[in-house]
Amino acid sequence: MFSGIVEQLAPVVSVEKTPGRSASIKVDLGALAGETRRGDSVCVNGVCLTATGKQGSVVSFDAIEETLRVTNLGSIVEGSKVNVERSLRLNDRVAGHFVTGHIDKTGTIFRVEKEPDGSLKMFIKTDSDVVMLMTRKGSVAVDGISLTVVDVSKDVFSVCLIPTTLSLTTLGSKREGDIVNIEADMIGKYVMRYLNETRNCEPTRQGQNISA
Repeated sequence: MFSGIVEQLAPVVSVEKTPGRSASIKVDLGALAGETRRGDSVCVNGVCLTATGKQGSVVSFDAIEETLRVTNLGSIVEGSKVNVERSLRLNDRVAGHFVTGHIDKTGTIFRVEKEPDGSLKMFIKTDSDVVMLMTRKGSVAVDGISLTVVDVSKDVFSVCLIPTTLSLTTLGSKREGDIVNIEADMIGKYVMRYLNETRNCEPTRQGQNISA
């Protein structure tokens, strides 16, 4: 479990394809590598990955074919920068919101507007079934960054990015047409699942035995 507060913008040292179309991704975590051990969960661009090895400050992660296909990790190369966050401890502050690291869909940045205060308003297009889980002033994770939803339409949502977020995360270098990883707030998913099951549940007579 993560909070969506990026700890470091880290460089990718190498991406090596392995049998089965998976990949070994090595990232220089710098000082964050000190407490990172083999088997730990680390959020990389919003994707929960398992540390498989460490050499100095460089930590290795394995990404299977499915992960590479459904997230933007499939397009990273040596020299790319990725957002990194280590998993939460039970006594940590949760400054963002609960992020699982399980990506719902990718989205495409299709418009970026500069605001007078130096911030940016970013519009992201994705599948309508993901946007359906969002609400204005609710939370969303974009490339692992906890952000507040500003606008919501059928298949587009927007977020505002303050200068600090732009300087400390990958979103500062994103342009129109770039692909980002999206994870909707888990609360919306549970509410939608409950509502769907309630709609599909046939009413039963009071006292009727519905066990098999």
